[in-house]
Amino acid sequence: MLKSVLKSCVSLLCGAMLLLGISSNTLAGDPLADWQPKFDPAGAEYTYLLSNIAHPGIAGIGVGYKIRDRIWEKSGGRIYVDFRPLAQLGGEKDVINKLKLGAIQGMLCSSVPAANVADKLGLVNLPFVVDTFDKLETFRNTPELWNEYRDTSLRKGLMVLDITGYGTYGWATKQPVANLADAKQVNFRIAQAPVNTDIYKSWGLKFTVLPWPDVPQALQTGVITGLDHTPIVCNITKKFTMAKHFTQVDYAQGLFVHLVNRRWFNKLPQDLQQIFTEVIIEESAKARVATRLQQQEQIAAAKTDGVSFYTLSSEEKQQLVTLAEPVYKEWEKKIGSDYLQQVRKVLAQ
Repeated sequence: MLKSVLKSCVSLLCGAMLLLGISSNTLAGDPLADWQPKFDPAGAEYTYLLSNIAHPGIAGIGVGYKIRDRIWEKSGGRIYVDFRPLAQLGGEKDVINKLKLGAIQGMLCSSVPAANVADKLGLVNLPFVVDTFDKLETFRNTPELWNEYRDTSLRKGLMVLDITGYGTYGWATKQPVANLADAKQVNFRIAQAPVNTDIYKSWGLKFTVLPWPDVPQALQTGVITGLDHTPIVCNITKKFTMAKHFTQVDYAQGLFVHLVNRRWFNKLPQDLQQIFTEVIIEESAKARVATRLQQQEQIAAAKTDGVSFYTLSSEEKQQLVTLAEPVYKEWEKKIGSDYLQQVRKVLAQ
């Protein structure tokens, strides 16, 4: 009897591991063992505690370790970047508050909750504005667009140093979604952010707002039948084991915004400020290139595993743009009408 119960418990645990994208090797030891520093950080003059909720297998997250190692080398061991992915320091809303207070010094904040820091950071979540990798690079490398976005959180005591990403948003679903009529039959999970709620209301689609940790069980039990996210995240975190279809809507780029506590940064000597800033900018640019390649690789891997991919017609994408007009009008009040129009005009060229 006991053996039967233990066998059932093991089976349930394995199922939970599968849903969360956790391997048996993870439970056997440290899930981050491969990313441990190859140096002793004990002698550092300054420690930069950097948080993120996701898995470092995502290129836009793994950059945290690359930043750690390069800053250690270039600073001669004076700055230790203590990178904590996998929500070790808590959920994003809690971490944002800790960052403002200075309890931690940095955060790779996903672009969805970033709008809670400053409305203008919600710009990148608007549909079909910064919706391709090319547009993202144009946005990042055009000073009149980037600088205003970068500086918007300064009055909150936070600096935006750069951005990385996690791919292009679409729909992972349990049933095929080849057009908008199919989409209306799906109940989508969306993130806890007002801009996403506004978008899905304008599109006339059913949705449920859920925290990310609740998604596996909600998919398994049918509470939701679809997921608003990117192919990289859906494949790496095993969401495609339950939602075997993906519609490439390509309406926004998922970003991680690198936020830094300004008071902590200002206490660094000038030479370390320069090293710190330069390394983050250089490694973030490399990570964005890697993300573009990783999306291609993850889509190919998902197709090999039996996931079916669909693309909305250009006419239906235009219909989504038209339906979202009330969202643009509402958010231009928060972002700034002139700035939003400038961004849309430059990126449309």
